[in-house]
Amino acid sequence: MNHALNLEEVSKVYGRDDNEVRALDRTSLQVAQDEIVALVGPSGSGKTTLCTISGGILSPTEGRVIVGGEDITGFSRKQLTEFRRRKVGFVFQTVSLVPFLTARENLLVVGELGPTGTSRAELRKRADQLLEELGLAERASNLPSQLSGGQQQRVAIGRALMNRPELVLFDEPTSALDSKIGDRVVRLIRDEMKARGTSAVIVTHDERITRYADRTVRIEDGRVVSAAPKRALATAG
Repeated sequence: MNHALNLEEVSKVYGRDDNEVRALDRTSLQVAQDEIVALVGPSGSGKTTLCTISGGILSPTEGRVIVGGEDITGFSRKQLTEFRRRKVGFVFQTVSLVPFLTARENLLVVGELGPTGTSRAELRKRADQLLEELGLAERASNLPSQLSGGQQQRVAIGRALMNRPELVLFDEPTSALDSKIGDRVVRLIRDEMKARGTSAVIVTHDERITRYADRTVRIEDGRVVSAAPKRALATAG
């Protein structure tokens, strides 16, 4: 089976000797193409560390990291930057939109940093298509301060999809949203990922997300301790 993500015996260690902290401890995880995995566990269990290593933001102390068939374990900082532009999208707990750019421009700036050879007109068409699909066509010219929390989260999802990544990593995407908007965003994430055949790992404490994931993986003390089998997705109501 081809995997969008394959972590092999990955460790992340900070400090030495008596001060050593193992954020990840020889943990392995495979995410299939077109699979949505909810990553759960207590605070400090290693969820965010696993997510950032998977996206090439952090490098592992030990083990291998393979994304879309590409082994990034030994990549330099420059190579990791280029890799992230090509293959990975991120949606962080704080949406981190550029405050002085419109919704459309927040997508365009990512596209302009992506693979070369795409014209400005093509990028604008791509951005407008994503915003329309996300229900934000009429908000394309709005600044983040003019958008609700749910709308900002949808812009962040569009930004993550702008360069057609093979893997999107979400870090607590509903933590700042009320239950109604949060459920809407979770369904949107599911629908957008499945419509594009894009794999996703979603770090969460939110039980709503596990209902819409293909599989739930639990991590404790830096190790994957359980991985529920793939199941049918909840249907949108």
